[in-house]
Amino acid sequence: MDTQTLIYIFVGLSFSLYIGIAIWSRAGSTKEFYVAGGGVNPVVNGMATAADWMSAASFISMAGIIAFSGYDGSVYLMGWTGGYVMLALLLAPYLRKFGQFTVPDFIGTRYYSKTARVVAVICLIFISFTYIAGQMRGVGIVFSRFLDVPITMGVIIGMGIVFFYAVLGGMKGITYTQVAQYCVLIFAYMVPAFFISFLVTGNPIPQLGLGSTVNDGSGLYVLQKLDLVLQDMGFGAYTDGSKSMIDVFCITAALMVGTAGLPHVIVRFFTVPKASDARKSAGWALIFIALLYTTAPAVGAFARINFIETVDQTEYAKAPAWFKNWENNDLIAFYDKNGDGVMQLSSGDAFKGSPSYADTTGTAGQRMVTNPPNEDSTNEVYVDRDIMVLANPEIANLPGWVIALVAAGGLAAALSTAAGLLLVISSSISHDLLKSTFRPQITEKGELLAARIAATAAIVVAGYLGIYPPGWVAQVVAFAFGLAAASLFPAIFMGIFSKSMNKEGAIAGMVSGLVFTFSYIAYFKLVAPDANVAANWLFGISPEGIGVVGMILNFAIAIAVSKMTDSPPVEVRKLIDSIRVPRGAGDAAAH
Repeated sequence: MDTQTLIYIFVGLSFSLYIGIAIWSRAGSTKEFYVAGGGVNPVVNGMATAADWMSAASFISMAGIIAFSGYDGSVYLMGWTGGYVMLALLLAPYLRKFGQFTVPDFIGTRYYSKTARVVAVICLIFISFTYIAGQMRGVGIVFSRFLDVPITMGVIIGMGIVFFYAVLGGMKGITYTQVAQYCVLIFAYMVPAFFISFLVTGNPIPQLGLGSTVNDGSGLYVLQKLDLVLQDMGFGAYTDGSKSMIDVFCITAALMVGTAGLPHVIVRFFTVPKASDARKSAGWALIFIALLYTTAPAVGAFARINFIETVDQTEYAKAPAWFKNWENNDLIAFYDKNGDGVMQLSSGDAFKGSPSYADTTGTAGQRMVTNPPNEDSTNEVYVDRDIMVLANPEIANLPGWVIALVAAGGLAAALSTAAGLLLVISSSISHDLLKSTFRPQITEKGELLAARIAATAAIVVAGYLGIYPPGWVAQVVAFAFGLAAASLFPAIFMGIFSKSMNKEGAIAGMVSGLVFTFSYIAYFKLVAPDANVAANWLFGISPEGIGVVGMILNFAIAIAVSKMTDSPPVEVRKLIDSIRVPRGAGDAAAH
């Protein structure tokens, strides 16, 4: 059976499974639509949380970043994993004990203000749509290559799939669909990693293979070989970083804090029966997440080695089939600058404006093909870094069923997070804006209909952003984390741990953090992309890391404003105590 047929079978079976689960678990009430009825088992919720959190950025893009950035790519590993630990230990149990449906629910109640709730909804929508742009882009890339359709059509197909099980099943359908998607994506990520680790090093365990010697008889370790090969080609050493220390710190911190403020992850902890189950499900999710995140550095390193060995100094006429496959989808390109017919890799951009030009227009390889060559560089090959994990099995010449499995896994990763984000957007509009703010008299049936209409509208917007994203997948996701760090995280953190923080301070902080961070990102990525260089950044901090400055601004303004305005009411202070103090603690202290 040929590879393309296997891809159709694997993807078709996985989609049938997701849709079947959505029909089986259709939401019949707002509680089932928003929080799956609040009775999800911690292990099941941990698996669903892992799938929700490990998006297309984790599956498709992160190893690609590590492959091309080396040491600099470690900020994503440290930031995302550290952030999840922060969320699990610092916020999740308290928010579950609060016991509502959404993050704006918590902020609106804690800060006794409809205005605070509306501001939180606005922050959430900015974060979620930025995040979902990366997911839909990932869906488009997978479909374009493996189902042989244009990226735009791939995004549209993905929109249809997500529409069916997110709008029909709500959180109940999404939860059990995400369990299935986690099983698919982790199996799809690990199987080729085992194969490739064994082929490159002789050790089938990728985490150990990264520290082993390569199978070419040189006696060099994997990272030693990468350093030497890349330096010979004019690149910096793989194990050396090019980012400034302050930028590394800020990107890592923004990803960590942003994780702890991500609404679509936080809402997962509202689906378990009690606060102790929130802690358990967080622990299980961390185990499930660690399987992929400890494997990603090895996958990135092996991908870079295999890519160089199969492309550099290879005659274009004899290029491997995988190169032509991805070239047909405009995600890799070759321009013969010296007319020798041989593909030459070196440092520098193959085409004028790449890769920053591609990042800001969202048209990637299509622009690379039509752009004039960059005569200041000897590099003749452009490659979209988002394809590396997907292309890895083909580059390593693995069996067709492994390639088909990776296609199904990439779609599972992107669709699982996209569905979670769409639900957060729709519930914020229907529950927080309609039911809790503007139309409190709306019936449960009307609220459920509004949630589904909002989800449908959100899918259309998400699809547009997937077709015209402001960057490659993981970069776009990093922007979403920065927005979450600068807007929602301080309000949630102070809402739990500060009795003196009032509504005026929280609102002023959220608005200032969001406006500053969004304006900074929009300026360098959309308004003036040519100015997006370290010399022009504030304190040398890139758009990916600016969320930390926005967070500090949020905290500072919130604290200053709260000191100049009235203290929170007594009942709000009691609410904070009820969230933070374990039941029975007062009785124990009295004895």
